[in-house]
Amino acid sequence: MKLLEERIRTHGKIREGGVLKVDSFLNHQMDVKLFQEMGKEFLRLFGDCGVTKILTIEASGIGIACVTAQFFDCPVIFAKKNKTRNIAGDVYTSKVESFTHGKVYDIIVSKEFLYPEDRVLLIDDFLANGSALQGLINLVQDAGATLVGAGICVEKAFQPGGEHFGERVAFVGPSLPELPPRTQRRERPLVYVSLGTVMHGNTGFYRACAEGLGDGPWDVLLSVGSPEGAAALGALPPNVRAEARVE
Repeated sequence: MKLLEERIRTHGKIREGGVLKVDSFLNHQMDVKLFQEMGKEFLRLFGDCGVTKILTIEASGIGIACVTAQFFDCPVIFAKKNKTRNIAGDVYTSKVESFTHGKVYDIIVSKEFLYPEDRVLLIDDFLANGSALQGLINLVQDAGATLVGAGICVEKAFQPGGEHFGERVAFVGPSLPELPPRTQRRERPLVYVSLGTVMHGNTGFYRACAEGLGDGPWDVLLSVGSPEGAAALGALPPNVRAEARVE
């Protein structure tokens, strides 16, 4: 879809280390009109599949899944990463490895909402190593439902996810090519520091890392979870950068 490709060219940001940030229009601030065009494209690709449910994973897939569901006239289910009190009874569960945070966690869907007679379309924003997509596939299979396919906005082709799913996955945006050789991307080692999605509010820990690793022969990237967390760290050494979120 040329519209999404053009938006990535004009508004996407390439950060040091080859990290593509599209949070100004895709997965933090969301361009709803762009989402509508992507939803129309997903309908063109899967409109004859008899979709009864759209399944995604929290959190960045929810926006595009909801807009897409309007064109299919069906509900959206999003797999949760933690079981909360408002989910009662039996659940389907699957394990997912987070590429960004380097951890394995469970995703869950209540059995109340996913049935054997459902025909399920998966929707997500990125396909990287394929772990999240495989986790969603496992939930559909456990429910005995029919998987009609998966619609992904952008594929990171330099990671191995796409090669595992073949024609079951359709992309409306570009397939990001192989990154340049490492020697072209960075001359210094990168130290990446994250406490994941739950414990990231520890400002003292991040400040200690910045002080301990500052002015060394490496670059330091702190993934602190929120803009407020980044601002709370104040001035940082020249080789240290704090980001609310790292894609």
